[in-house]
Amino acid sequence: MKLNGAQILINSLESEGVEYVFGYPGGAVLHIYDALETQDVVKHILVRHEQGATHAADGYARTSGKPGVVLVTSGPGITNAVTGIATAHMDSIPMVVISGQVPSPLIGGDAFQEVDAVGITRSCVKHNFLVKDIRDIADTVKRAFHIATTGRPGPVLIDIPKDITIAQMAPEVYPEAVDIRSYKPTMKASNRQIKKAAQLIAKSKRPILYSGGGSVIGNASKELREFTRLLNFPITQTLMGLGAYPGTDELSVGMLGMHGNYEANMAMHGSDCVVAIGARFDDRITGNLEKFCPTAKIIHIDIDPSSISKNVVADVPIVGQVGQVLCALIDELKDAQLADISQWWAQINDWRSVDSLAYKRAEGVIKPQTVIEALYEVTKGEAIVTSDVGQHQMWAAQYYQFDEPRRWINSGGLGTMGFGLPAAMGAKLADPDRDVACITGEGSIQMMLQELSTMLQYGTPVKIVCLNNGYLGMVRQWQEFFYEKRYAMSYMDALPDFVKLTESYGHVGIRVEKEADLKPALIEAFAQKDKTVFLDILTDPTENVFPMIPAGGGHSDMLLAGRDDMVSKNETDFNAV
Repeated sequence: MKLNGAQILINSLESEGVEYVFGYPGGAVLHIYDALETQDVVKHILVRHEQGATHAADGYARTSGKPGVVLVTSGPGITNAVTGIATAHMDSIPMVVISGQVPSPLIGGDAFQEVDAVGITRSCVKHNFLVKDIRDIADTVKRAFHIATTGRPGPVLIDIPKDITIAQMAPEVYPEAVDIRSYKPTMKASNRQIKKAAQLIAKSKRPILYSGGGSVIGNASKELREFTRLLNFPITQTLMGLGAYPGTDELSVGMLGMHGNYEANMAMHGSDCVVAIGARFDDRITGNLEKFCPTAKIIHIDIDPSSISKNVVADVPIVGQVGQVLCALIDELKDAQLADISQWWAQINDWRSVDSLAYKRAEGVIKPQTVIEALYEVTKGEAIVTSDVGQHQMWAAQYYQFDEPRRWINSGGLGTMGFGLPAAMGAKLADPDRDVACITGEGSIQMMLQELSTMLQYGTPVKIVCLNNGYLGMVRQWQEFFYEKRYAMSYMDALPDFVKLTESYGHVGIRVEKEADLKPALIEAFAQKDKTVFLDILTDPTENVFPMIPAGGGHSDMLLAGRDDMVSKNETDFNAV
């Protein structure tokens, strides 16, 4: 019996253990959809927009640790998916995207719904393939999953012309392994570098551990906790790294970066030894590179050699899997004599006393920080939380204390509006027994609002917490600080009635206008386990995110609410919002 290319593709996905495919049909992938219909192992989730498919697959991958799988058609199908592919690429999320292509003879002829998918995605995927022969399908799928999930994870594109999906051949055994000569990720770190790092750590008097998203996606939370507690060092985490080490632990000094805790940023600035663990020293973390960690030696651990010394030169670079490197360092340091850091802890506790996340309540308005604190209380800190980008994202990261990895799902690198809702749907499919809360804003939610329809169809009850302040909040904040309060196009004058809109999609809507109603509304929402509930919460439109490192500033230039006026340290370079 012969199988066509589409059937071989679906069988290959089955062999990879794929549970869900997120997609949207079109002419170039109809044979694939027909093959999907004739089996019941791989479930298909019909989204309402291809960007929603990529974000949902992304949320599924971040929550489960398994690669997300996307299926889109040619032309606008793949171009609509590019934003989600780029989001996954920036955050190193394993994803396999299968795109249909026009028949092989028509490629290059400007056929209907033809785009150069390989060319368009080249800059935002880990690798991509154009399948030219039915005999290559199974091997290509195996290679795609291998590349997507090993080394530094990332999205991989498989572009399949329509004629390849209808061609037939006798089925072959799916390959159990793959060997790619040009792709050999480093698996074991250099013993010499481990010893050099251990020596530097042992004599450090002002150390700090700086953990990023690599600790989460590398499943190194256990090793990170053991390493941190062995040394009794302060640890700070990036936006992407939250939860790998418990945020409520006494050794945690909170998140660092542009809107990080005062104690975290000051500790980084004053450190004599920074141990970077699966972090990439991006601009949101470092601030002004000329002012970054002026007295520190840098130990940089990362699976991706191209990330090491990319922005900040490492004194001791270590290429390897985060968990394995930490295990090697633990073995090296468990009997070592460490320097006395009691004075360093005294200094850190002094910085802690500043209480940089304190904020003032006001009569008659709901503060967005209060919403996140109430959410944390109602969910006991155990929910999976997704977000979009902007003020609400920062408040969620600051005030929801994540004690476990894969509970905080957000677009860290690309900063994608519209990410939160479909990501919440993907997260719920990955972990159906856990509460999922999407913290969003009235701007972000309207980017992917149509996925409420998908969520009804496939029964993914999540709670949407919309901090509705009537503005594109982070844009408005920067306009207030740096553009003399000229709020150019940052306000929302024609917002829908979110309650009625939610109800029209078959879900539950609740509007909250008073602080006294906030907690009861959250309790009511989370009590409805089988319902998606949209909480439209009217929050203070004037509230800003603090602390903040202004553009051109370093970690020691932090500005605190109620203490400092917001000014740029470098008015020729405002940086991006």
